[in-house]
Amino acid sequence: WYATIDIANAFFSIPLAAECRPQFAFTWRGVQYTWNRLPQGWKHSPTICHRLIHDALEKGNAPEHLQYIDDIIVWGNTAKDVFKKGKEIIQILLEAGFAIKRSKVKGPAREIQFLGVRWQDGRRQIPTDVINKIVAMAPPTNKKETQAFLGAIGFWRMHIPEYSQIVSPLYFVTRKKNHFQWGPEQQQAFKQIKQEIAHAVALGPVRMGPEVKNVLYSAAGDNGPSWSLWQKGVGETRGRPLGF
Repeated sequence: WYATIDIANAFFSIPLAAECRPQFAFTWRGVQYTWNRLPQGWKHSPTICHRLIHDALEKGNAPEHLQYIDDIIVWGNTAKDVFKKGKEIIQILLEAGFAIKRSKVKGPAREIQFLGVRWQDGRRQIPTDVINKIVAMAPPTNKKETQAFLGAIGFWRMHIPEYSQIVSPLYFVTRKKNHFQWGPEQQQAFKQIKQEIAHAVALGPVRMGPEVKNVLYSAAGDNGPSWSLWQKGVGETRGRPLGF
């Protein structure tokens, strides 16, 4: 079971020290203003926000969780357990001065989306809407479109066996020294990687204990090396993949 918590307007919940505010002054329509709260768009805002939320949760002895800036996920064996953990974390955040909107809290549920990744029973999966979007993409007509396609699929490379070897022809046409030429090799790679995305396997769950073995496979091909990490439990022949 899972639940996610997204803090509302987290940056604006953090006041700037009085001596730092002049550094954030700006002029708009001839009038000078300054930020009193941590502004969005400043390169250090995410780091500061993450640290302050982390410190608040640590100080409040928050139950087991995973945090990335203002997004938090909790998990457990039962919905009741997850609800209790989520309630404790929300209370800690409220006492630390952060705001929580009910609409920003999801779960408890057996399946949930966190940081763009779909989680179910401890397994990491590609969301269906992401798969549909990638499968519907048309063949690129220039380097920029090819780079955009590679950017869309690159985040999910852990789910695709021999990813680098499959997409090698696509990277070839994006090189500065090469003229863009979309040939049969690129079209085959484009078609194959979309098929791999559409049928990508779930990764995990990660298991612990002396009876579980981690097995790393590696191979070398014409377009470079490839690897895969698996876990094998008692009685399992192949095991479960953790990443490719």
